[in-house]
Amino acid sequence: MEKAREFQKNIYFCFIDYAKAFDCVDHNKLWKILKEMGIPDHLTCLLRNLYAGQVATVRTGHGTTDWFQIGKGVRQGCILSPCLFNLYAEYIMRNAGLEETQAGIKIFRRNVNNLRYADDTTLMAESEEEVKSLLMKVKEEREKVGVKLNIEKTKIIASGPITSWEIDGETVSDFIFLGSKITADGDFSHGIKRRLLLGRTVMTNLDSLFKSRDIILPTKVRLVKATVFPVVMYGCESWTVKKAERRRIDAFELWCWRRLLRVPWTARRSILKEVIIKFEIFKVDTKLFQRCRQLSALLWVMVPLVKHVS
Repeated sequence: MEKAREFQKNIYFCFIDYAKAFDCVDHNKLWKILKEMGIPDHLTCLLRNLYAGQVATVRTGHGTTDWFQIGKGVRQGCILSPCLFNLYAEYIMRNAGLEETQAGIKIFRRNVNNLRYADDTTLMAESEEEVKSLLMKVKEEREKVGVKLNIEKTKIIASGPITSWEIDGETVSDFIFLGSKITADGDFSHGIKRRLLLGRTVMTNLDSLFKSRDIILPTKVRLVKATVFPVVMYGCESWTVKKAERRRIDAFELWCWRRLLRVPWTARRSILKEVIIKFEIFKVDTKLFQRCRQLSALLWVMVPLVKHVS
């Protein structure tokens, strides 16, 4: 979105949510899909035996109902369930013909019109008409296999004008997608502020441990680096950090050490630095902002490699 704004191009996102996606997987259709996807027959047979004979009953205030067969849904907690659902979803997307369509955005000279993670699907295009056609294709194929859209949770973000939006779903200016805040203007500062607020919440919840005299200081420092900093750094690989955001990150880190070391706000900044150096807080890892930059740099190194492999 940042590059689209830089080159003055419109971009439209449709974040699709499916109603009880993992519970809507029809077993009979799943076995047919696995066969069409080229899964060996002996593996399909093992999966059918795993799901064969599943029954359930419902407990109510007046007792339990009669036992009934279960013909939909993947097993909760089973390590195979995400793989089976991904194959189910991949079959739908292939039948929708998204790979053949020209709708989408160009990334490294490749046309990209959908992003998927588990049951979260995002459609993207450069025009209103294109994203409409993508959504209708996916919706038709999903309904054929019994997976329905959750209209209330389906959101649309558009950086360009919307003239006649006739698709189910709410148009919003920002959206939380996989833990990261996406905004229509592509500004990452809102997402960074959100991560810092979440980090403050985690830090505040650990106050009882920081006050404990049974825990030594090095353990408390490792606790901050293991629980607070990862919350703040989540998704930092895609951040565009400006001077204002860098100051916020540095101020947050300083606030963490103040809270950990019980240094009052009236104390001078130089006193806090002396305490930090004394206890060698930065001995193991670099500063929070530097770690964010390292992860971001690693991402841009990996992107050409992935492009070359694909």
